[in-house]
Amino acid sequence: MQEPLILYTHPMSRGRVARWMIEETGLPYEAKIIDFGAPMKSPEYLAINPMGKVPALRHGEAIVTENAAICAYLAELVPERRLAPPEDSPERAAYLRWLFFMAGPFEAFLTAKHSGTLAPAFDAGYGEEGTLLDTLEQAVNGRTYLAGDRFTAADLYVAACLGYYLRTGELESRPAFVAFAKAHTGRPAALRAGELDNALIPQHPNPNMPESVSA
Repeated sequence: MQEPLILYTHPMSRGRVARWMIEETGLPYEAKIIDFGAPMKSPEYLAINPMGKVPALRHGEAIVTENAAICAYLAELVPERRLAPPEDSPERAAYLRWLFFMAGPFEAFLTAKHSGTLAPAFDAGYGEEGTLLDTLEQAVNGRTYLAGDRFTAADLYVAACLGYYLRTGELESRPAFVAFAKAHTGRPAALRAGELDNALIPQHPNPNMPESVSA
């Protein structure tokens, strides 16, 4: 019997990416909404994620946090859906590369830029802005898939990140970025996940985020 999946999330958070990924797996799950403020810092939730952030995924006794890790973990649960290249395939390298590129240099750079705390390029893992964005543009330009010839969790994660930061205006709107995000954010699982989260927003707003950038 499949261990139960519980997603701790909020409809106006990075948890939207994790929900999309779960919808891609087709696995049954329960979504528990954790509101910002006291609920997210409560002892009960801190026992699940000491960072006091969402998303977090409980799978039986296992707990996974961080969106890229959640996406990779879920992909491995449904090998028949081929959401991750096999471990012995050459496509596995690109799959891991772009998951970690987005979770590391890309997210760190855009967060630091937004807050006005950019570190000198030689100190920061994200390096120079132009080099980082050119590297990502080269990866997605003219391509639909990053690892092989089919959709994987890496495509989901990259498209979700690009789509979000394009909507907020924090990412330069290069045609390759727009095209790659558009190629995947219209998938049925993405639309289902979005509808589920959007329906929850009126009851669970994020005081730090305009509703227009979440959908």
